[in-house]
Amino acid sequence: MDKLIVTVVAFGLIAFISWWFFGKHAVKEVAANQAADQQSVDVEVSGGYSPSTVVLKQGIPAQINFNRKDASSCLEQVVFEDFGINDFLPKNEKHSVTIDTSKPGEYDYACGMNMFHGKVIVK
Repeated sequence: MDKLIVTVVAFGLIAFISWWFFGKHAVKEVAANQAADQQSVDVEVSGGYSPSTVVLKQGIPAQINFNRKDASSCLEQVVFEDFGINDFLPKNEKHSVTIDTSKPGEYDYACGMNMFHGKVIVK
């Protein structure tokens, strides 16, 4: 009986871990606030990026305002490989990153250790 319980629990944990790392999770998209000829969006950095997906309009200058609440050294850096951006995010301060919106597409960003990810969609 004990072996049966251990086996069921083990399979349950394997299923949970597989879902956690490999399953599709719903991602909330947030459109940037637009004022005149500028757009911006605020992203909180605390155990990841919230919101993790930002939608920008093509051709309108854009800024993403990161506010890092997490003390983790991993999240003190944000890297946009496609734009050549590698910025330090000071803790409890707003740091703006200017995004090139001249070309539509999906652009990924990550923390310095590539453990936490986000996405910018230019439409």
